[in-house]
Amino acid sequence: MAGSGRSRSIAIFMALALLGAGCGSGTHTTSMRTPVTSARALATKYLAIARAGNRRLEDVFDPLEDRDRNNVPRADADLRSAAATERLFDRRLLAISFPPSTERVARTLYAVNQVRARLTTAAAKSPSVPVLHEYQRELKVANIPVEQAVKEIRARLGLPPPPSS
Repeated sequence: MAGSGRSRSIAIFMALALLGAGCGSGTHTTSMRTPVTSARALATKYLAIARAGNRRLEDVFDPLEDRDRNNVPRADADLRSAAATERLFDRRLLAISFPPSTERVARTLYAVNQVRARLTTAAAKSPSVPVLHEYQRELKVANIPVEQAVKEIRARLGLPPPPSS
């Protein structure tokens, strides 16, 4: 069963992801990135991918917190869809050409979201309802650094904080 050892591991992975994103060289393959010239255009691009991802995640997590809460096979499908959505958001995020200071925050967001996506994928393989519920608690913890990075990137783009759910 999931336990405090895995929770500690998640915290360590999150810290390493944050350190790796913050200490990276900042180099990025530009051939796959979209050049953007204005702050407003950056904000618009970011909001487009964030809104699409958030809508999809709400569609996936609402049943998981209600109808599929105690149904392992349905929760598995919900969680696999959530992980795919998280990874799609990450690919789209990295395609945006941010100024260097915002790029560092975007890389941090990417790193912590990748950790969360791996945890979501692991949760999808839960063999039982108690294990599933433990993963759900761990996913709530994994959301904290993602939400912090989202707030930071939105602030740097001149956007209001995200709506709370």
